[in-house]
Amino acid sequence: MAELENLFALQDKNYREFHARLMPNIEKERIIGIRVPVLRKYAKELAHGSRLFLSVQKEKRVCNTVKENDCDNVEKFLNTLPHYYYEENNLHMFLIMQMRDYDTALDYLEAFLPYIDNWATCDSGVPAVFKKHKNELLLNVYKWLDSDKPYTVRYGIGTLMRLYLDEDFDIKYALDVAKIRSEEYYVNMMKAWYIATALAKQYDAVLPILKERLMDSWSHNKAIQKARESYRITPQQKEYLSTLKV
Repeated sequence: MAELENLFALQDKNYREFHARLMPNIEKERIIGIRVPVLRKYAKELAHGSRLFLSVQKEKRVCNTVKENDCDNVEKFLNTLPHYYYEENNLHMFLIMQMRDYDTALDYLEAFLPYIDNWATCDSGVPAVFKKHKNELLLNVYKWLDSDKPYTVRYGIGTLMRLYLDEDFDIKYALDVAKIRSEEYYVNMMKAWYIATALAKQYDAVLPILKERLMDSWSHNKAIQKARESYRITPQQKEYLSTLKV
């Protein structure tokens, strides 16, 4: 995969100017300027030709949409860290998200998490295969929550938000998120986002976290703000939540 040449071929310079303003902690020279749908499509094309993206039952290797050399080098790209460009990190995450074997996806994600340096890459999502392995994944999620890397912690909270707020919800998860203490803006913002989303899905169970002020003040108030901005919270609930600000 002549990855940099291919990535720059997808560049949108106007989008680069716009997106750079959304990423204040990423130097502008590290941003190529590729729209997310375009980069996701490119990642999907690469995945079609690599053995890493086959389920464990499949051995057939297909490469129709990109050059054979590109397919051969996907694994090399994923094993070459750190990346320099922001879009390389996003491409890396988009590729992991398409892996169909749980252990493979988890191994590559674990190797990549310490190198994530921005909220957008971090918030790209979770591999679909994780939905079939929620019980065993929890061990890794809690390891991420205990990390000294802020974006690893953020990813752990985001995983709890994406996979464990519906039929797999346990109030323990929400309480453990509330207990996290950090000076990092992007960790605390994700805490607030998690609690706000949890209120939308599990209002009665999660409300005591705010009533008992189990979070730091900033995350507490931000969670209330985000919940009150949600269309999934009723007007009556929003009115009550406003009384819980500290």
